[in-house]
Amino acid sequence: MHLLNAVPLIGCLRTDPDTSSLLQTNTQLTVPILDALSSLNLSSSLLTEVRGAVMSTLAAVQLEDLPVVVKFILHSVSVSDAFEVVNNLRKKLELEQCVLPPALQLSQSRTRSDGAAAVASTAGSSVALILDGIKSAVRFQKTISEAWLKAIDSVDESDNHKVIDLLVLFILHSTNANQSRRGAERVLKSKVRTGLIQEALLQKTFRDHSQVMRGYFPSILALAQCLLRSPDPCVVPFGGHMYQLSFTEFDSYCQQEVVGSLVTHVCSGVGGEVDMALELLCGLVTEKPSEMALYAVFVKGILDYMDNLTPQQIRRLFHLLSRLAFGQQQQGSHIQDDMHIVIRKQLSSTVPKYKRIGIIGAVMIVGSMGALKPKGKEVKDQPLPQETFRQVTALLELVRSSSDSSPEAAALYYDELANLILSSTLDPQVQENIAKSVLDDFQDDFVVDLGKEITGSFPFPARLMYNLEEEESQEGIAINLLPLLAKNINNSREQLSQTKRANKRVSPLCLSPFFRLLRLCEEKQHHGDLEEIDALLGCPLVITGLDVVEKINSLSKSEREFLCNLLFFTINWFREVINAFCRLKETEMKMKVMTRLQNITYLQTLLERALAGTSGYVPPVANFDGETSDAATFTPIAAPGNKAKKDGTGKKKRKAPSKSSSENSSLLEEPTEANETQQEEKEKEKEKEKETWQGVSLVSYRQFFRELDMEVLSVLQCGLLSRSLLDSELQTKVQEEVLLGPAELVFLLEDMLRKVEFSLTSAPVKRMPFFKTRTDKSVGFSHLQQRSAKDIAACCVELLPALCSHLENCHNHFQTLLSENNGVVDGPATDVQEQQLMSSCYQLLLQVLNTTFSWSGFSLPGQRGLLKKALGVLAERLKGRSELTLEQLVKHSFEYLLNFGSTMPSLSTALCLSQLLSTVSQKGGNPSAYREQTASLAKRFLSQDWVTASGEKERGTKFNEALHTLLRIYLDNVDDVLKAVEEIAGERIPELLNASKNESSPTWPTLNRQTFLVFYKVMMAELEKAARKIPASKISDNTEAQSEKLLTWNLAVRDFHVLVNLVKVFDSRPVLNVCLKYGRLFLESFLKLGMPLLDHSFKRHKEDVQSLLKTFQLSTRQLHHMCGYSKIHQDTSLTNHVPALKKSLELFVYRVKATLTLNNCQEAFWIGNLKNRNLKGEEILSQRSQGSDDDEEEEHSVLPQEKSEDEGQESDSEEPMVINGEGNVAEEDITDDSE
Repeated sequence: MHLLNAVPLIGCLRTDPDTSSLLQTNTQLTVPILDALSSLNLSSSLLTEVRGAVMSTLAAVQLEDLPVVVKFILHSVSVSDAFEVVNNLRKKLELEQCVLPPALQLSQSRTRSDGAAAVASTAGSSVALILDGIKSAVRFQKTISEAWLKAIDSVDESDNHKVIDLLVLFILHSTNANQSRRGAERVLKSKVRTGLIQEALLQKTFRDHSQVMRGYFPSILALAQCLLRSPDPCVVPFGGHMYQLSFTEFDSYCQQEVVGSLVTHVCSGVGGEVDMALELLCGLVTEKPSEMALYAVFVKGILDYMDNLTPQQIRRLFHLLSRLAFGQQQQGSHIQDDMHIVIRKQLSSTVPKYKRIGIIGAVMIVGSMGALKPKGKEVKDQPLPQETFRQVTALLELVRSSSDSSPEAAALYYDELANLILSSTLDPQVQENIAKSVLDDFQDDFVVDLGKEITGSFPFPARLMYNLEEEESQEGIAINLLPLLAKNINNSREQLSQTKRANKRVSPLCLSPFFRLLRLCEEKQHHGDLEEIDALLGCPLVITGLDVVEKINSLSKSEREFLCNLLFFTINWFREVINAFCRLKETEMKMKVMTRLQNITYLQTLLERALAGTSGYVPPVANFDGETSDAATFTPIAAPGNKAKKDGTGKKKRKAPSKSSSENSSLLEEPTEANETQQEEKEKEKEKEKETWQGVSLVSYRQFFRELDMEVLSVLQCGLLSRSLLDSELQTKVQEEVLLGPAELVFLLEDMLRKVEFSLTSAPVKRMPFFKTRTDKSVGFSHLQQRSAKDIAACCVELLPALCSHLENCHNHFQTLLSENNGVVDGPATDVQEQQLMSSCYQLLLQVLNTTFSWSGFSLPGQRGLLKKALGVLAERLKGRSELTLEQLVKHSFEYLLNFGSTMPSLSTALCLSQLLSTVSQKGGNPSAYREQTASLAKRFLSQDWVTASGEKERGTKFNEALHTLLRIYLDNVDDVLKAVEEIAGERIPELLNASKNESSPTWPTLNRQTFLVFYKVMMAELEKAARKIPASKISDNTEAQSEKLLTWNLAVRDFHVLVNLVKVFDSRPVLNVCLKYGRLFLESFLKLGMPLLDHSFKRHKEDVQSLLKTFQLSTRQLHHMCGYSKIHQDTSLTNHVPALKKSLELFVYRVKATLTLNNCQEAFWIGNLKNRNLKGEEILSQRSQGSDDDEEEEHSVLPQEKSEDEGQESDSEEPMVINGEGNVAEEDITDDSE
């Protein structure tokens, strides 16, 4: 040992060959040998040999010697072998073996001796020294940091990632040597996004190496902030996990920094960031209440930034604060007074927004103060202290009295109390206090006995409607809606002229919220039994005869608005009734729920008509926790009375009658031809009247309907009522079975689609522009927001069997229709309305399935079981129940869905099926295996003639959008894009040109003159994308590889030439715009990837290169003519593309010259002047008078010219570029004087 330590003093430049064998045989001498060798000036070959010997013994080196070995390896690295050495070191360095497994750690912690503690300390310090060695190497050698990043980035399996990867990323971020911080962020984001670095690895790193990681806490915090602020929703949860583990594993200083950082995120106002930070804070309060209570004062600071928070975020904030202030831990009690002060201040405000905040906050505090505190299994739950109970009741009374004067505030109070009862376990005393007067108050305010005579003056005669009770007795009850609404309007008018009264106003606004509270109280008290209030399901309403809707044009404005209010309140009552009773199992109750669904769908058609005749109307509020509860903020998307709508065929519908037009309906009639009979005119008027009564869409009015609970979707498990289940008298054959009608199925599926799109679609976080007002898209999803995306996905998977049954029913319906009508969907016996409903069902079902399977959460390891369960439902429909692998499940699911391709009723439905197939195919490990089938199906849809139920061809904006996406799916999945484009452009479009004006291509009926632009745009975009994907040429390529690439470019250039020449026939501005835009992009790709290939291939494949350049020159000449055309017509949308395109054309000229020079043919290159021509190649005569100065300015913007025998003769015909055997490049002599 002493001799080895003396070796550096000898100064010998040679080393004993036996040193390597000594390293391998005697690991005790590793440290002194490496110390000695590191001081010697060794040759690179010898150093490599020694390093290899050291690397081979790395697994056998003792833990305390490992830091020295790692340091030697990293300091002996050269630039050329840095990646290889670092990659090998990363593979062999097993830090996981430096710590005991968790089970052994736990057993040792119970009986920990001084010796065990010393071993653990030694292991920790050794790991710290190893990381210090890596940190030192990274800091002083740029190649080392780059090699580590490259080594970590090259790992392509999640199982191959190790603890050392995360630790090195933290080191690179903390040192920031050679700008490695940005690289560490990039690699970590990329790995998290692709699922290669998962939360399990992060948890393992924190658990085993928390002492070491404490030194890198600033970097961990910065990376967590970066991930949480990322617009990519896939990486945000990982950042949250870093925060959570930092709080649980590190000391109080780090905990304080974590809480401070999360509070900063909440105050940022960015939606996704705020949600995640609040969720993390709530989670920390649940897991570590005593530690979090110490930092309550930090969290309280968020109260100053509540203006930027949504109602759901405010709920979470007050839930968090009330848990801290009123929880079992007394450390947070110092913020109780501040909380009470804030709540009282908000409740006393006259500004609706702040009153809303006060109500939400107060109810959340009641939830925390009045929560049931379990004490254990043996010990009985402790009753609430009397003082706490007194405070809870006082707070409830304060909120009630503050909200009595405002119906909107009272309704919000009822809704918030209902949410509290649903989501929390309250102390029995508090529960009883809330429920004690609810039933009596509801009966007093909203219910009347049937025997009682209805008196009073109302705008419309009062009638009992929608009674489902079989026996009509005088003892029944009814909802007193019409008198209540009339009284409320009169009270509102009186209050405008009088001082505000202090007594409570009973408003119909509170009807649905109050009933929701009543229902949930009953459920809690009677363990789900609603027998005491089940009469409300079938009881009638006091409203008016709905035939008044037919006479809407003859009503005054106030009467129209009263009628619309009445319809909104009735629909919302039925929606809340369905929420309450949808889970009942009795057949009678299920039949009543189904009837109420039918009532809603019918009333919605009446409401559409009423709204069409009531311009400027603002409906009553139904969701009271959003900004839209201020009625003045509502603006319909399209004013119903003033804008003509389009139906699915693209025909404009007539304007809905407004007040000004209702008196003279003849103004709306289109002029009829003179030779038409009076009877025909009358029939046309009737048709137009019917068209007018179709009303307006309720899409922009959704925020004014009560939210349906997820449980309502369980009604989808009922069968579908179709004609096959009806007898000759249209009565159902099976009376006891509850069946859904098509209209009710559409209603439920539309609601389900909105829910899954809201919950399961991950959209990037968008920061709000400074001056732009925020539109809250979460209005109408208050209850949904309180459930996690995982819960929603699980609910959808539970409903998948029912959805598949409905999908098969729709398939069978259209299959029967096709067989009865000899293969067409618009036969003489077709019921147009029924077919439209069934078509909507079909499309909605496919959209719901696609949105469900597109959920990004399925890619997480914990949700793999749920994905397999979902795919298993589809696979079972085809193969029966069996144990299958994920790949087999994807295969069978794909085959099952493929069967529906034969019965698509519309192109948009066909598109939904294609998208669903693409989504399902990506869930397996080999998506490319399904591309051929997807492309084949898409091609079949494109080759199909699509007609509506009325027999007209499908057309219009929506049809074109669907066609655009379907064509892209076809070209994305087809084997050879270039051949597919050649087929369409070279065969199908000529068929269209040969057809008459209104006809389509016989082979592809979707291709006609109206849809040409769609085809043209997609083909140009896909051709440009395919050109970019052609591999770049290399000098080392052999002749075969060059020939293959040259052949590909020949095909691409030929396709491009055909597409550019189509502009001569289809010369509309949109087509020119597409050609100029994608023409430049294709030209740039050719310059970047194609011209280097011509450089290398010119001598070997001269003929092919000549042919390619000839064809491409014709295309560039046409592009030049388009530039001149757009400038003459002074069309800015076209001229915007000209400068960049002209630049690329000029670059092309000189790039061809460079190629010829490289191949010793520069003398064959000539430059001429291009003349300005129009799209058909005719010379623009007005340009001949221009001066020669202009000619000289643009002489470089064209391809070369050849001197030929007829050079002096000027010809207007387009001659192709000629490259003769010697490589001469030629072009006609034409002039260009454009700028």
